[in-house]
Amino acid sequence: MTESKGRGEDIMKKEVRVSTDCIFEVSALAKLVGIANNFSSTLSFEMDNKIVNVKSIMGIMGFGLDLGKEVSIYAEGDDEAEAISAMEEFLTK
Repeated sequence: MTESKGRGEDIMKKEVRVSTDCIFEVSALAKLVGIANNFSSTLSFEMDNKIVNVKSIMGIMGFGLDLGKEVSIYAEGDDEAEAISAMEEFLTK
C-alpha cells in the first residue's frame, strides 16, 4: 500500500488490494457510497484504467470491484485523509 499526492499536488492517493467479499452485494456497495457521501472531499477509485466517482451508486455498481484487485483511491478536499482511511477500511475489512 502506498500513500502519496498524485494527479496534481492537491490530490491524495492510496493503493489497496480489495480483500472484502461484501463488494458483491448491492447493499454493501450502497453502504460504500453512503460512507463516501459523508465526506466533503471528492473521492474516486481507479482500477484497470477505469476511474469512477465513489459517490455515484451507478458508477460503483458498474465499476467491477473484485476480490484481490489493486485499487487506487484518490481524494481531494479538507477531509481527504479521513476519506481515504474510510475507503481503505471498507475495501480491506
